[in-house]
Amino acid sequence: MTIEWLAGNRIRGTSAEKPVLGLQSPSVGGWVEVGRTTLGSANADILVSSLPDKRYYMILYADKGQASNGADVNIRLNGDTGSNYSYRRCGNGGTDATDVSTSTSYGIWAGSAVQTPIFGVFYLANKSDKEKLWQGNAVTQHTAGAGNDPERAELVTKWANTSSVVSSITAHGTSNLASGSEVVVLGWDPADTHTTNFWEELASVDLSGGAATNIDSGTITAKKYLWCQLYTEQSIDSDYLLTFNADSGSNYCRRYSNDGGGDGLNTSRAYFDITSYPANLPMFMNFFIINNSANEKLIIAHHAYQNTAGAGTAPHRSETVGKWINTSAQITAMNIKSGSGNLASKTVLKIWGSD
Repeated sequence: MTIEWLAGNRIRGTSAEKPVLGLQSPSVGGWVEVGRTTLGSANADILVSSLPDKRYYMILYADKGQASNGADVNIRLNGDTGSNYSYRRCGNGGTDATDVSTSTSYGIWAGSAVQTPIFGVFYLANKSDKEKLWQGNAVTQHTAGAGNDPERAELVTKWANTSSVVSSITAHGTSNLASGSEVVVLGWDPADTHTTNFWEELASVDLSGGAATNIDSGTITAKKYLWCQLYTEQSIDSDYLLTFNADSGSNYCRRYSNDGGGDGLNTSRAYFDITSYPANLPMFMNFFIINNSANEKLIIAHHAYQNTAGAGTAPHRSETVGKWINTSAQITAMNIKSGSGNLASKTVLKIWGSD
């Protein structure tokens, strides 16, 4: 048995070994991969077919670029190209755009006139007698380099089919999608009892030993897709600064919106700034990363800030996309530190990943 105790209350061991010592319960019925298509050559369509009947799907979309500037990517369910879709989307914090009774279902948005990679995380509710609801977020790399901000989109779509479940998902580009572009479909159903979860825990770190200036993942296994969560608070109002692989160069940038306001930009930063509101109150952050070694790393993040305690004050929210411009290595370590002061002992960082 290779269980190893590490600094910061972290444990290293296989998913099979941890339950033996009562350190981790086997995950039962979590997200399982039910379909995947990766393009071997450029094509307008990425089709994932023969999907099993699951109540919910999580869809990971990662393209390597499009053949034409300003190309969009639409979603087709069960090959339906009729006028059976409607959508609402917002790009870069702008005014919502909508369309109804359309065959052009903007389940993914490519941003402005660029031919660069897109990463999106989407969810689909799949009940046979109900219209199918699709919602999620996407980030477009935009022009390479930390001096060029990424672009973001929030999208909801519905498919007005009330007679069947989803059995195939097609991502359809209005121009060819590059070789290596991929759609991964995960499924979950309340009745699931499997233990073959897609998301593998890579790190679970807490500061239960006391406040500290930073929280560090240690070395994690390199994975193409990363899902991370952070809960933290600190004693003073200061930024939270996220870095990857100990890189403190000016290699990060972000685009963000607070409480639905206009987008703000931070470019050529020495860190990914994950704070948009006073940071001396509790904050919960959920974020996904596409982690291909040869591409800039794209980040989609959502934050909830407690604000003043009690039901008499509304919490704050932020939506953020970002990128780390390294194109030679995958992320294998994360560090989050306080700009000044300490992170509280309640701080917890969890990281899951999968290829």
